[in-house]
Amino acid sequence: MAKEEMILTPEGYAKIEAELEELKTVKRKELSERLKVAISFGDLRENSEYHSAKDDQAFLETKILQLERMLKTARVVDASSAGIDKVGVGTIVTLHDVEFDEKIRYQLVSPAEADVDENKISYESPLGKELMGKKVGDAIHVNAPMGTIEYKLLEIKAT
Repeated sequence: MAKEEMILTPEGYAKIEAELEELKTVKRKELSERLKVAISFGDLRENSEYHSAKDDQAFLETKILQLERMLKTARVVDASSAGIDKVGVGTIVTLHDVEFDEKIRYQLVSPAEADVDENKISYESPLGKELMGKKVGDAIHVNAPMGTIEYKLLEIKAT
């Protein structure tokens, strides 16, 4: 089975590393304590605290495995060291929304790093796919449920 590569920005890689460290050290210890307390209540068959802690433990261990797999298959792409003549992962783009006559700024990131509140969009999103490889001045057309949205690429910056 081929490994699926995860493309990350340096910031995204560091964020995932920090989350993994938190889960392995702090969260595992907290769950271990919860389990000890729950076991002390006795009969495990009808011990809801124990079963809840075991469920949380399974979820935690699955999350740890997912993060470890992401880091193992990660390829870190640093837009600041690459040319910025084309849109790529990590670049920050300024777009002109033709219909609403407004400027919008996004950073293209991996799906794992996407955060709409921080204007970070995935390179796998419809807009992200259309932006990849584009140059300043290019027109971008994105199919949406309400119709085609048109943008003009105004600027590409490195992070």
